Amino acid sequence: MPTYTAKVANHVNRKQLLFLSGAALLLVFSLVHAQTVNNPIDSAFAKFWSASSPENADGTIDDIVKSGVTFEDVLARLKAGRKYTVQKTGIVLLSNRTSDGIVHFYHLNVPDSYDPAKRYQVRFQLHGGVGGRETNQPRGTGESPLPGAEQIYVVPYSWDAEPWWSNNQVLNLDTIIDSLKRTYNIDENRVVLSGVSDGGTGAYYIGMRETTPYASFLPLNGFIMVLSNEAVDDDQIFPNNLRNKPMFVINGGEDPLYPTATVDPFVKHMMTAVKTDYYPQPNAGHNTRWWPEMKDTYEKFVSDHPRDPDPDTLTWETAGLDHNRAHWLVIDQLGSRPGESISMSDLNMFQTPRVNRQIQLFQRRKHSGRVDLVRQGNTVQATTRGVAAFTLLLSPERFDFNQPIKVVANGHTVFENRVERNVKTLLKWAAHDNDRTMLYAAEIKIKL
Repeated sequence: MPTYTAKVANHVNRKQLLFLSGAALLLVFSLVHAQTVNNPIDSAFAKFWSASSPENADGTIDDIVKSGVTFEDVLARLKAGRKYTVQKTGIVLLSNRTSDGIVHFYHLNVPDSYDPAKRYQVRFQLHGGVGGRETNQPRGTGESPLPGAEQIYVVPYSWDAEPWWSNNQVLNLDTIIDSLKRTYNIDENRVVLSGVSDGGTGAYYIGMRETTPYASFLPLNGFIMVLSNEAVDDDQIFPNNLRNKPMFVINGGEDPLYPTATVDPFVKHMMTAVKTDYYPQPNAGHNTRWWPEMKDTYEKFVSDHPRDPDPDTLTWETAGLDHNRAHWLVIDQLGSRPGESISMSDLNMFQTPRVNRQIQLFQRRKHSGRVDLVRQGNTVQATTRGVAAFTLLLSPERFDFNQPIKVVANGHTVFENRVERNVKTLLKWAAHDNDRTMLYAAEIKIKL
């Protein structure tokens, strides 16, 4: 039987235990409270990562800036990216409504073994037969017609009113890429665009209109000159823009639509300035029966050519400001300037094989502007034609912000100074690009 002294001791111990338990609960509550209420940085970034679009992400930037977060912390968080979770696998039907109000359907083929901790290669596969489709509705099972390496396949749909060679389809593919990045853990530097027949022609078109998100373009049984049709050519088709990315091209010798005898001269012309692997199939028609033999070669090309998110050389040409960006170059204003280049090599000029004269592949009813960039260390050499102003986006991975940055345009120094890294600029382009590997700490605006 417990003594009086033992009873008193037990009573004191119970009081101490209650006190300590209460203190522990208070400590836990304080920690949770600090993380959810008193940590504005985490709260602001949670909203940034959960935003449903670049526009919504942009709306969270001020809260992040006001939180007092350092540039280094923001950069580290953006490089790490959002935390991905388990998602649907197999064939998944999705849709989007682009900013111009048009609804698009697309299928994803997601590996059954999808692991949200792993980054996945992505292949867009554009279908043919666009003219025979009168609605936006998907056809078939949604499975990629040319399965290869383990990756996420995107099978979008076009139709006669919105073919691959339309501004709306450029917007559609951009919207799909952004949505995919917000849901699945994709490798931003291994997104490729491929297509068959009309889809192959579409791959040429997208490459000349929107290069930044893609690692390479792979047109199969397509023909670039389909785009020279007056119903397609809108004065915004520039072969020079293909210089930025490697290409993988296949055409058949017995193809009744685009035989190699017709296609060869144009592919070889592009090969003078565009890194191109060309595999003509002498006995092939307008089909992909060669896929089992070419699959490994195709996938090796993709594997060997990841995207450089900030390439040292860039070329971009435009006749307007709707399609005015390539990676770290943004063309802001068109117009001729004294001292600009008049002798830039032009892929639009084609030497006809039978008649010894040059012709334009695509007509030029509007004046265009072009900028070629070469970066060496902190010095950027720009050659321009028809451009009055442009912006350079500076990656903290490629520029030394402790040293002056120099920009030389058409042989004249137009900027030479130190540039400060800026949190708001970093977040602005991160919101726009939604890309962990392509981050910009500052802008230099050049007026010529």
